[in-house]
Amino acid sequence: MLQYDVAIIGGGLAGLTAANFLAQEGKKVVILEKSKRLGGRAMTNDKNGVLMNLGPHGLYVSGDAANIITELGISLPGGNATKAVKIHGILNHAVHVIPTDVPSIMSSTLLSWQAKFMFGKLMVKIMKLNIDSIPEVSLKQWVDSEVSDPMVRHIFNSICRLSSYTCAPTLQLARPVLKQVKRSLHAGVLYIDGGWETIVQKLMKQAEARGAEIATNKNVTIIEHHEQYQIIRCSDGTVIQVPICIIAVPPKEAMNMLNGAQHTSLRLWNEQSIPITACCLDIGINKLPTPKHQFAIGLDQALFFTNQSRAAKLSEDGTLVVSLTKYHNPMEEINVNEDKQQLESVMDLLHPGWRKEVVVQQFLPKLTVTYDFPHVKRRENPGPSIPEMKGIFIAGDWAGHEEVLADAAVASGKRAALEILRANELTLAKEG
Repeated sequence: MLQYDVAIIGGGLAGLTAANFLAQEGKKVVILEKSKRLGGRAMTNDKNGVLMNLGPHGLYVSGDAANIITELGISLPGGNATKAVKIHGILNHAVHVIPTDVPSIMSSTLLSWQAKFMFGKLMVKIMKLNIDSIPEVSLKQWVDSEVSDPMVRHIFNSICRLSSYTCAPTLQLARPVLKQVKRSLHAGVLYIDGGWETIVQKLMKQAEARGAEIATNKNVTIIEHHEQYQIIRCSDGTVIQVPICIIAVPPKEAMNMLNGAQHTSLRLWNEQSIPITACCLDIGINKLPTPKHQFAIGLDQALFFTNQSRAAKLSEDGTLVVSLTKYHNPMEEINVNEDKQQLESVMDLLHPGWRKEVVVQQFLPKLTVTYDFPHVKRRENPGPSIPEMKGIFIAGDWAGHEEVLADAAVASGKRAALEILRANELTLAKEG
């Protein structure tokens, strides 16, 4: 029996964040990660010196994750991906410039004069929007009530897909998505030098420097809950007894490993979760055949293209890393072969002759973007504590409240850690 104050199951962004907040307060923490690498979907693969995230990754400059990472004293190298870049839109197999400022709005061939005025007014409204004033309605309900012009609606819906990496407007709550859109317009998005592995490594090294222990290849099979302690059993025979455990894995995995979970709130959180997936094609390429096409979004299709190397260093030899994504609607069937052909046809449209320049490719047919998100079918926000089991907490992108994606993962890790620390302070106060 190894003794720790807190065991964290899962070494992704949520688990690493929680470990940092707990370790800096002197708690003895261990992270148990089942794979040989930390990071989860924040891992970066090194393909012969070309660094590829798992699909396109962007850190919102004023988002929860960036703010919390800064709060922990960590700085991240990279560049703002939204500065000085022209956004293109794909409509009816043709490429158009998306209006983003007054000159591009006025010169846009996509919009009528009336629509140009409407789009400009909408962008100003988003920038000034009081997010807290938005009612609990779906994104589709909000957009339908605010935008009457079909083309303006096409453009704005594509921006919402881009900001949330989700194509489910009838399910998504409007407020969290609009918050992300406002952030992207206001402060932009950071592409990280070295890929998101840089974030993972910095969080890991700082947690270890503060005394946290990290064990990889530790597959937790069972968590036995007791009133004053938890017993954690791993497939290799390791047994750990701790007073507190944070489960920072997907909800179905959490259900399977936690004895008695079916009688707790975790069952509801698992049942209400709606995973979101995407098809991703990442390409290492010598050059872009059409240099002006750096960033494009689908207007009549749920597609996205970006050159991540325009803002981040992802190779030593100048190889560019570009990513293409098709967002899956959770209510529709997925056809992997069709998805790949669709992404390749987007490259054909944007960058004719691209195949001759390819150095390396990475195809992810069904990447889980998030295990849950704020949606209209959600009956309550998950965690951070499981009320029926003292000493058991949860974290992860699915445990966001009104945060999404990496913001949800990092914020949930902090939320779990702070609740543990507050409970500890109350216990000490009572004992004192």
